[in-house]
Amino acid sequence: MSDLRIIFMGTPYFAVPSLRALISNNYKVVGVVTAPDKPAGRGRKIQFSDIKKEALKLNIRLLQPNNLKSPNFLESLKELNANLQIVVAFRMLPKSVWSMPKYGTFNLHASLLPKYRGAAPINWAIINGETKSGVSTFFIDEKIDTGAIIYQAEADINSNETAGQLHDTLMELGSRLIIKTVKAIDKGKVTTTIQPNTKMSLAPKLNQDNCRIDWQDKVTIIHNKIRGLSPYPTAWSYLINNNQQIKIKIYKSSISSDAHNFEFGKIIADKKRLKIACNGGFLELKELHLAGKKRMDAISLLNGLQFSEDAKLL
Repeated sequence: MSDLRIIFMGTPYFAVPSLRALISNNYKVVGVVTAPDKPAGRGRKIQFSDIKKEALKLNIRLLQPNNLKSPNFLESLKELNANLQIVVAFRMLPKSVWSMPKYGTFNLHASLLPKYRGAAPINWAIINGETKSGVSTFFIDEKIDTGAIIYQAEADINSNETAGQLHDTLMELGSRLIIKTVKAIDKGKVTTTIQPNTKMSLAPKLNQDNCRIDWQDKVTIIHNKIRGLSPYPTAWSYLINNNQQIKIKIYKSSISSDAHNFEFGKIIADKKRLKIACNGGFLELKELHLAGKKRMDAISLLNGLQFSEDAKLL
């Protein structure tokens, strides 16, 4: 019988299969730490995190601190008497938290560290055209995603895979790696590898600026950006048409490498296809969302919108 007493820390759905895996493998999770409730959506209704919903179903004690350094929160953690903490998609922890348990605190990160340290590793791997990604478990230290690696598991990325699809693959792969890591800790057979800094890369937060498409880029770079930001937060541009400027989000595209002499960003449309002239070929838009309308496929847009001769994406 395992003597592990685990505190699990996480917020989004990415963390849910890992928590479920711990329970289904009969590990004792004595507490769950997640983000405070917050209003969301048009009605600003209070929303629970996905991990909170799961913890309530499993009847596990829940902590939702605003401040991870507050004496009340630290005291509550101590009272749970955990000897291992597991972090999946949560916040940066202060040393007073991650150093507390006997067996340490380990994190599951959605990349093959030291590549893609930071907030958005799944997105940046695809944006940068990687053909391989994976998950890593590592012991947390003072810096972000720099701790000694315990285990890693790889996953291939195909040429049209989206961030959403890779997210789901790594979510399940990660839950299995969590169990492998916990078993090694439980048996006292953990070995770690110090991360080399020579192969290090970063995965910074996504924002309006770095999600905007630059139509001067190569067609392959634009395609990778679209799939790397799909379905969220989504690559975007401005549609200039009939003297109007409308924001457009693009979820799905494909590439043709046909030569042309059009201005980059120019729209070439017929009744069945919506193509954008790019550096190195054409980008065919498959699925998109115009401001004020619902998400739709390109044919639905073409049925309802007339493009002027000088229509373009900017």
